[in-house]
Amino acid sequence: MTSESLDSQLLRETFAHFPSGVAAMAAEVDGSAHALVASSFTVGVSLEPALVMFAVQKRSGTWPILRNAPRVGVSILGQDQGPLCRQLANRDKNARFAGVDVHQLDSGALLLPNASLWFECSIYDEHPAGDHDVVLLEIHALHVDKETSPLVFHDSTFRQLVA
Repeated sequence: MTSESLDSQLLRETFAHFPSGVAAMAAEVDGSAHALVASSFTVGVSLEPALVMFAVQKRSGTWPILRNAPRVGVSILGQDQGPLCRQLANRDKNARFAGVDVHQLDSGALLLPNASLWFECSIYDEHPAGDHDVVLLEIHALHVDKETSPLVFHDSTFRQLVA
């Protein structure tokens, strides 16, 4: 079976069945806050240098702006941040940060409150991958909030980890 013969709806449903965390990549660029969310975020790509990665759609209108930021904040959303995730994914870019109190680093990277993990990153490399680009980010600083469990995205629904 070739990828051309795969049913695209079935492929989407299959990918959705794989549970993942949700990352928000955010930075201030030219005086404005910009963010995109991705469930394709992956840690542990490399320990030396410290690298993480995510995939972004080639048709993204936000990534061409964020890629120009010297540093990007990555917030792994906490278990109660499903509504915030939806807000940050809003097509109306002006509504994405409405009422959101972000922490801005000196580098311009933006971090979201109540996230389970934070990374301050710079772009290490980008690679084309079909209808997406794979973006490698180098970690410059990080923080773990062990009291906050991550938000989980599974079967197109936000879920929480159960102990």
